[in-house]
Amino acid sequence: MKHPRWETHLSPVLTAQDRVREAHLVRRRTRVALVLSLLICAGVAWRVFNLQVLEFEHFRTLSESNRVSLLAVPPTRGIIYDRNGVVLAQNTPAYSLEVTPEAVEDMNALIAALGELVEISDIDLERFHTALAKARRFDSIPLRFRLSPEEVARIAVNRPYLPGADFKARLARTYPHGDLGAHLIGYVGRIDERDRQSIDTSNYRGTSHIGKTGVEQQYEGVLHGRAGYEHVEINAFGRTLRVLERRDPVPGSDIYLTIDAGLQAVAEKALGERNGSVVAIEPSSGAVLAFVSMPTFDPNLFAYGIGQEEYAGLLRSPRRPLFNRALNGQYPPGSTIKPIVALAGLEAETETALEGAYCGGWYSLPDSRHRYRDWKKTGHGDVDLDRAIVESCDVFFYRLSVDLGIERIRGALVDFGIGVPTGIDLSGESSGLVPSPAWKEAIKGQPWYPGETLITGIGQGYTLATPLQLASAASALGTHGVRMRPQVVLRRESGDGSGSEFLIPEIAGTIKIGEEESWNRVIVAMEDVVHGARGTARLTGQGAAYRMAGKTGTAQVIGIAQNEEYDEDEVAPHLRDHGLFLAFAPVLRPRIAVAVVVENGGSGSTSAAPIARQVMDYYLAPESEPRDGRLMAEAGVRRSAFN
Repeated sequence: MKHPRWETHLSPVLTAQDRVREAHLVRRRTRVALVLSLLICAGVAWRVFNLQVLEFEHFRTLSESNRVSLLAVPPTRGIIYDRNGVVLAQNTPAYSLEVTPEAVEDMNALIAALGELVEISDIDLERFHTALAKARRFDSIPLRFRLSPEEVARIAVNRPYLPGADFKARLARTYPHGDLGAHLIGYVGRIDERDRQSIDTSNYRGTSHIGKTGVEQQYEGVLHGRAGYEHVEINAFGRTLRVLERRDPVPGSDIYLTIDAGLQAVAEKALGERNGSVVAIEPSSGAVLAFVSMPTFDPNLFAYGIGQEEYAGLLRSPRRPLFNRALNGQYPPGSTIKPIVALAGLEAETETALEGAYCGGWYSLPDSRHRYRDWKKTGHGDVDLDRAIVESCDVFFYRLSVDLGIERIRGALVDFGIGVPTGIDLSGESSGLVPSPAWKEAIKGQPWYPGETLITGIGQGYTLATPLQLASAASALGTHGVRMRPQVVLRRESGDGSGSEFLIPEIAGTIKIGEEESWNRVIVAMEDVVHGARGTARLTGQGAAYRMAGKTGTAQVIGIAQNEEYDEDEVAPHLRDHGLFLAFAPVLRPRIAVAVVVENGGSGSTSAAPIARQVMDYYLAPESEPRDGRLMAEAGVRRSAFN
């Protein structure tokens, strides 16, 4: 007899109907499972088809990228020479101290140990840690550039105790003559964010430096060259295993400047410790022979990052060594423009130019008590145009300015390139200024006064010119009105070996003076400035083996009241007059034109003219070979705007 509790736990007996229902359930589940399996298989098949057929190229590229990497091979920067083949900027092997992170156990301890062997600045450390954060652990990261031979030796001796540290040779930009022509040649510096916005980044992969100023900047596209590449096989960690393919880079083109390095050195030495500028130009071609701005600086300091203290010292210096006076210095031209005003007077056939004037030491406008003084207190007496140029008579040019009027004076100065950019193949040229009534109304909001015409006619007042413009004007005087565009690059030698390209001389403007006699008269007077018995620069011309035409100038820095006299000894050095001089030689068929500005140098005859004489003596020495425009262009060579 069964116990009642057991009966409650027994499974019920399945009927035939239950078995049929269970069989249907199994079949339904089997069909669902089969459909799901088919759908999964179809999805897998579609994915395989998509990967292997539709997106095969994309994923093959990704796969190759995991195995093959493209590395840039930077080109060698072009060399800069002077016109005679003297190297002005080159690439030299320089040792750098580098660290491979994966081989270093304690980075701080290693840097401390290296710091006992070589000097490591805060800038070096900052640059290193910035690169360390972005680099792969097996990459070699520079810590110090330009190691001296002694530093290299110390690291070599201690290398077994410095795991992860080593020195490597890299090409570095160097300027073998130091500060010679630094403002013209310029310098290279590290590529920054501003540079990256304007360069082709693909062509600068692997390149760390770029031209910042001067020729290095203006001709960056020519000097840099074209980057090459290497296809390399890498492992899963990114380490290079082997080179699969290589395209060699195209080196940058070498550039030959119009500058004569010897003449540049003579001009810089002649200017010495004084602030100022010397620019010399070949009149027949516009080739710039010397381009001096003093004080200068050593561009080698910038090649691998100048220290903050050194850079701050250059910026804070009251002498402004980084300022390019030849290109950007703007000075009142003073009496150096008097030959130009005289030519305008002859062309306009004014009474003063044709008949002369009396100089009693001062001049007043009609109905005015204000006296415009002559530099010579007692006056020059009766003077004609020739004597007015030779003795630099201010009163004569006051009267001539009244005859001409401001618009004709302005037109003559602009024709000679005063107050307008010369178009030289350097960036950032300053324009100078030749004022006019319209300019004053627009800028100052004031009317033009008759007295301003007088002082404009002797190169004072608002008038400003750069030393480059003055040299260009001197060239135009020497060529009787043909003004050539100044240029500093003579030719380039292509880095790919395709040959040379020349820049052909280009006429910037032709000054239309109707009578040749007017040119001859003014130039003879300029010749007497240097070689005549009464010339303001007669001491400069003594003993010269050639004939020179020139004009002195003195530009006021501060105004002098009517009842006061200028006493240089009583004026602070930085407020003294600027001395100026422009000249060309030989008088017939001139080969060189020079402009000199000596800041706070006083009289142009004593400060600036002797410098021009030294420059011309060197260039026109009897044993020197002719250096004329034939070097600038050969028969059949077309102009190439390769900048």
